[in-house]
Amino acid sequence: MDKNYDIDNLPVGTRVNHEKYGEGIVSQNNALTYKIIFVRGGELEFSKAAVALEVIEVNNAEDDDTPKLNIREFKQVLTQILQHYNGIEHKAELGKKWQGGTMILQPANKDLASKEMPVETFFHKIVMMRDRLRVLEQNINSSGSLTDEEKVNLQQYISRIYGSMTSFNVLFDSKEDYFVGMK
Repeated sequence: MDKNYDIDNLPVGTRVNHEKYGEGIVSQNNALTYKIIFVRGGELEFSKAAVALEVIEVNNAEDDDTPKLNIREFKQVLTQILQHYNGIEHKAELGKKWQGGTMILQPANKDLASKEMPVETFFHKIVMMRDRLRVLEQNINSSGSLTDEEKVNLQQYISRIYGSMTSFNVLFDSKEDYFVGMK
């Protein structure tokens, strides 16, 4: 890597490393921000003034005769690569019997109003929690500051959380998406 390269003007396609999110690729270089696609965090936007990045490989596509990709094409290619290497989880589907349904929470006290929520909204929140737990697991496993014993202890807590969430498996269309606790 060219040490004299302007860190405030990284070209699209440059491979970078972020302390928290790991390896990623610059997908947009705006006046004040970068958009970077990470395997562990998806696409995130960072202020150029505040982000600390290690440049792994600068994209010097302008220096050769290689065909250029626009942002849309670049995202499609990167998505295909990440899907091939399981970097992107497939989208969990809500069970068909729940689609369009409403969840009603009725308090025991009849003087209090019930709360209604579309099942899709509740399901989306459950899937977001699951996905964030997976990112937490990845961060624990890749941590250089935790001992193996600490990693195992934290993994056991996460497994117990998954076990507590098995009640929500009834919402999923596919058993592949179910929560699984400690076996």
